[in-house]
Amino acid sequence: MLNIIIFGAPGSGKGTQSERITEKYNLLHISTGDMLRAEIAAKTELGELAHSYISKGQLLPDQVIIDMLAKKLTDTAAGRKGVIFDGFPRTVAQAEALDVLLKKNNQDVSVMLELDVEKEELITRLLKRGQETGRSDDNLEVIQNRLEVYHNQTTPVMDYYKEAGKYTHIKGTGTIDEIFGRIATTLDKVAN
Repeated sequence: MLNIIIFGAPGSGKGTQSERITEKYNLLHISTGDMLRAEIAAKTELGELAHSYISKGQLLPDQVIIDMLAKKLTDTAAGRKGVIFDGFPRTVAQAEALDVLLKKNNQDVSVMLELDVEKEELITRLLKRGQETGRSDDNLEVIQNRLEVYHNQTTPVMDYYKEAGKYTHIKGTGTIDEIFGRIATTLDKVAN
């Protein structure tokens, strides 16, 4: 099984590249952000909780995300050659929990891809996305907070995967095709 973590700051292109990776390698795409936005739209109890954190640019408690992910993996992973985790893990506790979940099925994380994009470019991309999609968390104040939270709380996750020998840096600027080419070069080595 090919289990990929795609990692990067908000606006780094995780969702766009995940779609391409999913198609080329026949993977299940699990986006915790998409899952939470669906819960918010459905006005579920989880959605209300998620909205209270996301609207401030904060991360949800680890256990909430871990439980949601475990259920999604159980429900949908059959018939795929692996999973791409988009937006998860965001803390070391979540990374450790993912290891436990995968080990239950005699699997592990194959690679963690970090899409690296400069802060100014991230802000530009997110403001544009907010104008195009109307996402309430894509305004300057929330964006700046999200980027600060990302760097403060998720940088240790990169260190976790570096120590495990699973980390790969990907330059996240250029055309979508150029970025995907860099990703595919790495994944082709890992998949074989």
